[in-house]
Amino acid sequence: MATVLTALGFVLVFEGLVFALLPSRLEDLIETLSRFSLEARRMIGLGAVAAGVAVLWLVRGLS
Repeated sequence: MATVLTALGFVLVFEGLVFALLPSRLEDLIETLSRFSLEARRMIGLGAVAAGVAVLWLVRGLS
């Protein structure tokens, strides 16, 4: 459970940094993503989930 909460904390920190430091670039990113099809956005999301799971699995395996 501690690993999940740690990961959630890191996500919130990085997401917060994007909003705090690059708000105009975030608008550009949202505009760019809106041009992608729903299926492409779903694939990007699934790829991000898979990458996150792989990183957590790797970290847990190395410790």
